[in-house]
Amino acid sequence: MSEKYFHDDDLKNFGKITEFSEELGKKFFSYYNEVFKEGALTQREKSLIALAVAHTVQCPYCIDAYSSSCLEKGADEEQMMEAVHVAAAIKSGAALVFSTQMMRHVKKMSM
Repeated sequence: MSEKYFHDDDLKNFGKITEFSEELGKKFFSYYNEVFKEGALTQREKSLIALAVAHTVQCPYCIDAYSSSCLEKGADEEQMMEAVHVAAAIKSGAALVFSTQMMRHVKKMSM
């Protein structure tokens, strides 16, 4: 039996990233915690954004963490899925916009 690549404990061990680089790890967590404080956006809104981004970067740990965070902060399933669809639309649009480059190149080559 082969070992799976993603381990459930990895997310729980995220705080241990300071082990190999304490100074940079502490700076990251300081920044990270500051970003997720209530500000112009609510913590619920920030969690929804994070959930959407987690899907675009395809991070299973982040998807789990921010699915939980969204629920804890009062988001419902419909809001969470809508946030994911917004991210998917932006990601697909970002891919499709490059089709203009392809079309321009094909037209140039067809002349």
